[in-house]
Amino acid sequence: MAAGVGKTYTMLAEAHRRVARGEDVVVGYVEPHARPETAALLEGLEVVAPKGIEYQGARFKEMDTRTVIRRRPEWVLVDELAHTNVPGTEHAKRWQSVEEILAAGINVITTVNIQHLESLNDVVYEITGVRVRETFPDQVLDNADEVVVVDLTPEALINRLKRGVVYDLAKVDQALVSFFTSDKLAALRELSLRQTADEVDEHLQAAVAENTVLAGREVVMVCVTLRADSVRLVRRGFRLARRFHGDLHVVHVSMEGRLRPDAERPPLECVWETARSLGAHTHELSGNNVATELVEFAAMHRVTFIVLGQSVRSRLEEIMRGSIVTRIMRETRGIDVVIVSDREDPEERARREGLE
Repeated sequence: MAAGVGKTYTMLAEAHRRVARGEDVVVGYVEPHARPETAALLEGLEVVAPKGIEYQGARFKEMDTRTVIRRRPEWVLVDELAHTNVPGTEHAKRWQSVEEILAAGINVITTVNIQHLESLNDVVYEITGVRVRETFPDQVLDNADEVVVVDLTPEALINRLKRGVVYDLAKVDQALVSFFTSDKLAALRELSLRQTADEVDEHLQAAVAENTVLAGREVVMVCVTLRADSVRLVRRGFRLARRFHGDLHVVHVSMEGRLRPDAERPPLECVWETARSLGAHTHELSGNNVATELVEFAAMHRVTFIVLGQSVRSRLEEIMRGSIVTRIMRETRGIDVVIVSDREDPEERARREGLE
């Protein structure tokens, strides 16, 4: 759910149970967080020493992935899956290190907070007002054999915080008025439980689909632009495709013959990076008419859902030039069209309008 509920403690307790049953378990990496209860549970477990890495004049510790793989235990514990590795590590993200361990045939037990799930990034921002920068792809969670929710009521977590169990007491007051408010924790808790329930539901739907000869496959198409809001459209489309166990296509249309300015490349690359991390198929199209290209793509790929952002054209512009959204809705009968409301950041809106 959130920091301090006891994820690391629960993981270590599970490790002791497995060791007692005669299973081969090692600790790949655990964040001690200066919590005595957590440190105590490390006793009696084999720990692979972390690797020291020099970066910008400081020394950091990261999981020694190569040593873990050479050791070849049956199980390895890896804390904080969404962690960003220090430059110089084998992979940019810890979840990528975990994938390498899994590919070597080693089972992994890991911990995550709900706010680090990529597709929930916008939802978490709306709840907390904090834009989480460290995320991991939903596919990593989808591939897990088992997901355990470490649940704690907001009141109990706040009590742990006040006692200095979660953070140093000097940081508690700020935490209580920013991230760790009762309302925000309650919303994150509900999000965690709902996400787990959705996982169960999706596995059931997948099982039914595999055993149903006539099961139709949903295909979701997300239409993106250079606006920063497009990343949110991709996440919304992913959750829709995931709910129906369907395919996801992310599509951008450039005007034919137009050279793209360098300033336009970073926003679109951000969209592509998010789409690929969520397992989407990405398509860069070109043509003289955006709506025509999108309608033809939808027909060719048997799209069943189209996700669009709200039109940013003024009423006068729509009268003079037409509305892409309206035309797509008119020419794609039989396809469900989802219009996502405009929540573009005010600064981004001002920047974009200044360029038009």
